[in-house]
Amino acid sequence: MSFFVYILASRRNGTLYTGMTDDLVKRIWQHRNGVVPGFTKRYEVKMLVWYELHETRESAFTRERQIKKWNRAWKLRIIEQMNPSWRDLWEDITQ
Repeated sequence: MSFFVYILASRRNGTLYTGMTDDLVKRIWQHRNGVVPGFTKRYEVKMLVWYELHETRESAFTRERQIKKWNRAWKLRIIEQMNPSWRDLWEDITQ
């Protein structure tokens, strides 16, 4: 089984959200469709801009907690290293 850590954005340089899941397609679909009430629904944070694969739940959980503690500049840096144009990666993960 694979686990993912991901960052969503409301737009380029907009509001960011960091999460973790074992089903990236399902979880991002939930965010995009406002299925679960909370932060991402309230602030319309729907664009997948970064994700990372992990082999264990523990390593994904540790990484998620690490990133959540980072300052904004560090989060922007890892997004721009993987996705310099801030393209919505939804299409990439659903193909």
